[in-house]
Amino acid sequence: MKKLLKKHAEKLRFGIVGVANTAIDFGTLFILVKAFELPAIGSNYISTSVALLFSFFANKKFTFKNAGKNHARQFVVFLVITLFGLWIMQPLIIFATSFAISGILNSSLALLLEKAFASIASLIWNYLMYRKFVFNEQLPH
Repeated sequence: MKKLLKKHAEKLRFGIVGVANTAIDFGTLFILVKAFELPAIGSNYISTSVALLFSFFANKKFTFKNAGKNHARQFVVFLVITLFGLWIMQPLIIFATSFAISGILNSSLALLLEKAFASIASLIWNYLMYRKFVFNEQLPH
């Protein structure tokens, strides 16, 4: 069991950061949509932006324990990868799934499921891309 945890420690740390990041994202989204009655897609852009800043620093320091000094390069690559996942993938998934579930469920539950599907897709995308292109110690700094 100890060996298994050690082997997957980075993924577990990514999961912990992901849970915190998701709470920030979902909480902000629901406050904007339900308390301020803003549109879901526009609110998603705001909520994901707030979560993005937290995510960069938490993943750099905690998840990948990256000591790279070229923070600007890392942040730019991180930003491109993350924004693609959050601002292209997520809205498309929210939009597409809204047609399938909006007439079946109440609006709050439908939004929760739409956002959950979108978040799972961007979670997988982010981990793979961050590992390979952002926090990879073998990349030139």
